[in-house]
Amino acid sequence: MRKLSIRVGVISVKKLVKNIGVYSFLSIAAFVSLFPFYWIVISATNRSIDVTRGRMLPGTYLVENFRNLMASTDFWGAFLNSLQISVLTTTFALAIASAAGYGFEIYRTRAKDMLFNILLVSMMIPFAALMIPLFRMFARITGLFPAFGIDTIPSVILPSFATAFLIFFFRQSTKMFEKEIIEAARIDGLSEFWIFIRIYMPTMKTTYVAATIITFMASWNAFLWPLVILQSEANRTLPLLISILGSSYSPDFGVILLAIAMATAPMAVLFFALQRHFVAGMMGSIK
Repeated sequence: MRKLSIRVGVISVKKLVKNIGVYSFLSIAAFVSLFPFYWIVISATNRSIDVTRGRMLPGTYLVENFRNLMASTDFWGAFLNSLQISVLTTTFALAIASAAGYGFEIYRTRAKDMLFNILLVSMMIPFAALMIPLFRMFARITGLFPAFGIDTIPSVILPSFATAFLIFFFRQSTKMFEKEIIEAARIDGLSEFWIFIRIYMPTMKTTYVAATIITFMASWNAFLWPLVILQSEANRTLPLLISILGSSYSPDFGVILLAIAMATAPMAVLFFALQRHFVAGMMGSIK
């Protein structure tokens, strides 16, 4: 009995030490992950000189920084531009990529598999290598269709309509989709279009949520292509606006970090609101 008690005590001590190690590591990882956000929010309430000095306590200059931001920039115009681009890009990208992923998986042929492999190879091409051809293409379109040419919102959206990654993502998730449901729907006389709309889309809800977050965040934070294609102040997006604030001769870091905090807030709200569905979608779950 005494040996059993000693053994139980040793096991309890080992478990306690293990738990202390695990929670210590998680606490450090959480601190490292959350500290930048804390610093951004705190710095947005301080003067520029306080930010450069590394002040880690809340200040009283939040309202002043907000007034300076509104007075020196068209923040809400850039915000609406980013929102418009992100919403339209996400909507069209999900519609096209989900239909393509569904088609590649449900209707398997050798030609489609070869085309899908070509799409996968295209993922290896860096976007920087495509910028010049894309710019020249939109420069030619400008003369024929000015609404879709250089320095327009559609010129930012069109290259992101159908990405190879999203098509691959939907195809892999469709592998978990029960093919017997499709066969039963066909027997009941449901057309392929309505099978996709009424059965596939509701069933793949978590996949759509995960793809929405990925696409919306990528479009919201896009910098390189909007920097190249957008040339007027009226069409400027938030990343471009923040970049201009930081490139001035004497940048006001309090104003810059307030703009960053305000630009980050919608993404944080979207992610935390859909977090559960996002995790399930990334793991390939179907509900």
